[in-house]
Amino acid sequence: MPLHVPPAPAPALRSVLTALASPTAVREARTPSLLRAQGPVTPELPLPVHVLDGTATRLTGWRFLIRCGERSVAAAETMLTPDGWAFSHFFEGPYIASTERALRQAEVMQQPYQPRLLSIPGLYMLALWLHGDSTADAATGRLAATDLLVPLAPAPPGIAAHRPHRAAELLPVLTHRVTPAPLLGSPA
Repeated sequence: MPLHVPPAPAPALRSVLTALASPTAVREARTPSLLRAQGPVTPELPLPVHVLDGTATRLTGWRFLIRCGERSVAAAETMLTPDGWAFSHFFEGPYIASTERALRQAEVMQQPYQPRLLSIPGLYMLALWLHGDSTADAATGRLAATDLLVPLAPAPPGIAAHRPHRAAELLPVLTHRVTPAPLLGSPA
């Protein structure tokens, strides 16, 4: 069953296209793969980026994989500002290939999903969030117990990358690991 990739807001896409057309923005990004790209580069697979804050999520941006020919060479991220969507930065690294791999895994699943990215800053972790309501507004929505989370590589120690987990099973593990330990001498 194919994934239902939500459309990115038009201003977010425009900001990435403008940055890609700017030699200054590309050069200052210092992403070797993007600088070496031969031929046209295009933003594809827009994914909303949500941050896990306790048990709630909030939309913080949209991430686009930047494709040159048959492969992704970088990613571009946008952020929401008081004036609307704006380009944030280009980057490369292991999360690009890991995102593509997780998306390929999800495409062969029987149930339709809406793909999103879920950032867990306290663990330096990123996961592909497969939201069960494929028609939901990608900017909103709660993490449902039956949603799937696919940790991307590199994952924190003890959490297997690319292994789908039901949110109800993985969230307690994540929130427990993120919860700071009490200070010595303080009441528990």
